[in-house]
Amino acid sequence: MSAPAQASPEAPISRFPVPGLTDMPADIRERIEKVQAKSGFIPNVFLVLAHRPAEFRAFFAYHDALMDKPGNLSKAEREMIVVATSNLNQCQYCVIAHGAILRIRAKDPLIADQVAINYRKADITPRQKAMLDFAVTVSQSAHLVGDAHIATLKEHGFDEEDAWDIAAIASFFGLSNRMANVTSMRPNKEFYAMGRG
Repeated sequence: MSAPAQASPEAPISRFPVPGLTDMPADIRERIEKVQAKSGFIPNVFLVLAHRPAEFRAFFAYHDALMDKPGNLSKAEREMIVVATSNLNQCQYCVIAHGAILRIRAKDPLIADQVAINYRKADITPRQKAMLDFAVTVSQSAHLVGDAHIATLKEHGFDEEDAWDIAAIASFFGLSNRMANVTSMRPNKEFYAMGRG
């Protein structure tokens, strides 16, 4: 009996074609190069989604509108939503990549693992647990969302705009999770150690 196959470090990052930087439209290449200059590497999501330039632009425009906006949700809380819902959608890429971002934004090396595995037992506030309860309902059973869900959020200090943000993040990353799984997108090895030291 042969040993199970192991993924090699050279395993492809997508099952679809991945364009080279020099083959990408200038605006996409410039955005990717800025990310590389800031982080020291190119997250594979940028390379994989560059396969479809118009969709790349739309995806990251909506991503930025949701994740970089000011509001009642901190950037760390936005990442908590991504990690908790991506785990339920079994998205390895998003749990690992956004887990790294969550550790950095929360300045907590333990939080991403806790939220990914079982946010209900994580060292987070009751407010954050209510936020994630709602995000998970949106992610897994949006047809069940009703006035009682919004009322619970309000009891924890969230308003209707916050409810929209939570729902939009959970919904957007439902798309992201599914595309990451279909493309067989591999997390960059750099993500695993980020924010742990």
